[in-house]
Amino acid sequence: MGIQKDIVKFNVGGRIFQTTATTLANAGRNSFFGALFDDNWNLQQQQPNNRQEFFIDRNPDCFAILLDLLRTGDLYIPSNVPERLLYKEATFYGLIDHVRSAKWGPFDGNRLKLSKSVTGRAPGDGTAIRAGPDGGCCVAHGSMVHVFDWMLEEHPPINLDYQRVNDIGWVNPENVLISACERLGRGDGGMGLFSSSTGDLRYKFNVVHDNQVKSYTAGALSFSPDYKIFASCKGRSNEYGIGVWDQVTGKQIDFFYESPGWSLGDADKLQWLNGSNCLLVATLFPRKDNCYISLLDFREKRMVWSWSDIGAPLTVDEKRVRDAIAMEECNSVCVVNEYEDLGFMDLRISGGSVRWSSRSKLMKGKMPDEPCYPKLALHNGQLFSSMNDCISVFCGPDWVLTSRLRRSYGGSICDFSIGGDRLFALHSEENVFDIWETPPPPVI
Repeated sequence: MGIQKDIVKFNVGGRIFQTTATTLANAGRNSFFGALFDDNWNLQQQQPNNRQEFFIDRNPDCFAILLDLLRTGDLYIPSNVPERLLYKEATFYGLIDHVRSAKWGPFDGNRLKLSKSVTGRAPGDGTAIRAGPDGGCCVAHGSMVHVFDWMLEEHPPINLDYQRVNDIGWVNPENVLISACERLGRGDGGMGLFSSSTGDLRYKFNVVHDNQVKSYTAGALSFSPDYKIFASCKGRSNEYGIGVWDQVTGKQIDFFYESPGWSLGDADKLQWLNGSNCLLVATLFPRKDNCYISLLDFREKRMVWSWSDIGAPLTVDEKRVRDAIAMEECNSVCVVNEYEDLGFMDLRISGGSVRWSSRSKLMKGKMPDEPCYPKLALHNGQLFSSMNDCISVFCGPDWVLTSRLRRSYGGSICDFSIGGDRLFALHSEENVFDIWETPPPPVI
């Protein structure tokens, strides 16, 4: 690549900056600066008197920070520059990925540090929190969903007019999917796709049964890489099971109907497994007295693996499975109960027993009186489990406890989510949610 070494001069808001084409090349072809050069990184135009000077009507303080970032790879934000202003300027120049890479290191649960806590907009227990693909998040409470971008600026809230939100999910950075309960006789439940920036409804997802559009309650959500949406559905005309929609067109493309003895329409957790092209469906305590976990193969329209605690030789406490997650690389399903016992089941043996891990049991003695909302997540080969006001991190083939993330303010953690190099933890009290980030590695 023939990079021209001539000095380039910028006039930004009245301040003069000088740099080289080599430094500007660090911004990348898709940046504001990349547009100033030809394919060989030579300037495409000459200013009068051969002075390579460009005027930019933007903030000079932010420009100075971003220029130093291109020079050194390090990000230093002086106290007189608001971070949100810098992020907006970085977005203008196409350098937001550079800023994020300098601000956060690679995601590592053992190195996460509490970055910020945000107080919610409504009192009481929250329903769910979901990390966005770009590092933002959305928080559901009752009939409201509050959306935050990666700068943690709140967008217009989404109000479902007294329909209770059951689950939320990010289709992409521009769209949020919301599942909700049907109000009796109103036919206004189901699922809708909403703009994350404006809160406007873009379209609803219908369930068609016997060639008629039916009202239904949508529950847990999941997505596949080929743009399919999966949702547990509970209707009034025998349309119980798992619906499948095309997220691009919004059209229903399949439905896995519930057979006697199954519990699909009430599912608390759905998880798409890329390797096996199956969907994990889990109905958990306390929604049901007994827990049901299964793998559905939509190609063959059959259940290929299942487990239930009915008749299993377990104690009462061990039966109360609160969450489940499939780990394809280990050929196992991990479950957690009220005492944060981690249990593992072999995906190669349907209906097998749970192997409870003594190394993962953390709680001793009597449980606290406050509500317990244990959740599980798997990210970058690390297993995360929430319990009361902390999140435990497990690593290695035996899933040994390696660190704990604790934040006492806000009460018990009722949900957490990982995405965009951040971990978001939603507390039950006042909907306070914490943002955990991995700091960049130290400069040697």
